[in-house]
Amino acid sequence: MSKPELAKLGYVALVTPDLNKSLWFFKEIIGLEETACENGVHYLRAYGDFGHHTLSIEEGESGYVKHVGWRTKKREDVNLFKEALINAGVNVEFVQAGSTKGIGESIRFQLPSGHTFELYYDMEKPIVEEHRRSVLKNQPYKAWAKGISPRRFDHVNIHSTIHIKETYDFLLKQLGFNMREYVVDDEDNIMAGWMSVTPLVHDVAFIAKPTLPTPARLHHISYWSDDSQDILRAADILKENGLQFIGPGKHGVSQALYLYVIDPGSGCRVELFTGGYLIFEPDWEPVKWTLDERALSNTYWGDTVQDKELNNLTIEAK
Repeated sequence: MSKPELAKLGYVALVTPDLNKSLWFFKEIIGLEETACENGVHYLRAYGDFGHHTLSIEEGESGYVKHVGWRTKKREDVNLFKEALINAGVNVEFVQAGSTKGIGESIRFQLPSGHTFELYYDMEKPIVEEHRRSVLKNQPYKAWAKGISPRRFDHVNIHSTIHIKETYDFLLKQLGFNMREYVVDDEDNIMAGWMSVTPLVHDVAFIAKPTLPTPARLHHISYWSDDSQDILRAADILKENGLQFIGPGKHGVSQALYLYVIDPGSGCRVELFTGGYLIFEPDWEPVKWTLDERALSNTYWGDTVQDKELNNLTIEAK
């Protein structure tokens, strides 16, 4: 029997203490489209996202991430993952279809780091209302309808203080991620890894951070735009709306152009992302960076992430 596989990153379930401010930020400034609102939860996606949503937002006492959702390659993979995880001693929760709007049966479990992942296959692909629909049959919404208007959801970056090696092993062996690039400390321990189940350099980045308020944290979610001019336009939009940001700059790892901004409602950081490279080689050798090269791996050129106060902000992941 073949091993179950993940197909792609699906969505992030975000809680915010200021729902109105977060909806303003994600809908009007970032430019995401709302597909539905049910029981106080708002479901959003970018103009090129086909699934029901790539971000859900609901109100709570503080800003945090409930879970990160991943779509499997086949429907039967959900149950195969469930069996494999239970056999590995992982506590797995079964979630009924429709518990999250637009999503079928799913399972949820915690990584050794404390982050909660959800795996599912079935996800609705809502028909877009005519006045919002693109004339292109291969694109759900009109581009540039509002705000920055990124094309699609790209990746998540998570941090933790605990069980670092165990979490890398879990992502690679239990969930089938491929290590693409990584940074090691002076003892050759991995302290930052960029991993994917797609040709992207990373669908998830996992970073060891010894000093955090809680063990499991989210550093950022990322939305992809087509080219560097989109990132410069995004900077103008953020500046016009009084939002502080980091960038533009270029990472060494991934070679992508970036800009970071904080949702003023939840505290969630959003990376606006473009460029980089894709990996199609079946025998890809992960790229190793040393601690001495960390500054270059983070920032090849441009506005330096490490020099900004915004870089120290993370929100809790449960």
